[in-house]
Amino acid sequence: MDAKENIINRYEKLAEEEDNLSCGGKNIVLAELKEGENVLDLGCGRGNDILNAAKTIGEKGIAVGLDLTKRMIEKAEKNREKLNIKNVEFIVGDVENIPLQDGKFDVVISDCVINHAKDKEKVYREIYRVLKDGGRFVVSDVVSIDRLPEEIVNDPDAWADCFGGAILEEDYIKAIKNAGFKDVQYLKRREYKKNGYLVASITIKGFKR
Repeated sequence: MDAKENIINRYEKLAEEEDNLSCGGKNIVLAELKEGENVLDLGCGRGNDILNAAKTIGEKGIAVGLDLTKRMIEKAEKNREKLNIKNVEFIVGDVENIPLQDGKFDVVISDCVINHAKDKEKVYREIYRVLKDGGRFVVSDVVSIDRLPEEIVNDPDAWADCFGGAILEEDYIKAIKNAGFKDVQYLKRREYKKNGYLVASITIKGFKR
């Protein structure tokens, strides 16, 4: 089983086991959403963050939640129905190949998801593509300070645990800039040890100029 299959299987189970997979919606606050904006959440899980975003942007805005896991999308749609929120769509999709049109969104948010992708630069090229000119992203993710050994990098369980896919912080920022974002701002940063290796949780913001 490769890393992506393992991630899907892990999150299919979590869709049933966990009541709340959101990390608290901090990126919604940091993105400073405005009424009427279009917002995309990459790795939306049960949809908590994007449903809250939909309330903020109001009926004139469009909110879309994308997740790789079909079961998560089903749960998110049920949550949308319970709350009777009309301006949200949930779709199954891969962050490396976002199945949405160019220049559709004012804001892209994502919380601890992009580290699961093999090609981080491709993800940020996709984010750049779907953003409008002047649009912005706010992303929280995990990066490595210590270079991870091959046994971790090649371990599907480590990938599913939001760890094995972490790349060096400088490489992560370089990938974002290579994708077209010239200025990357740090909003939060915290270093910690994971399985004996030094990593960092970062929250960053960038604009499509």
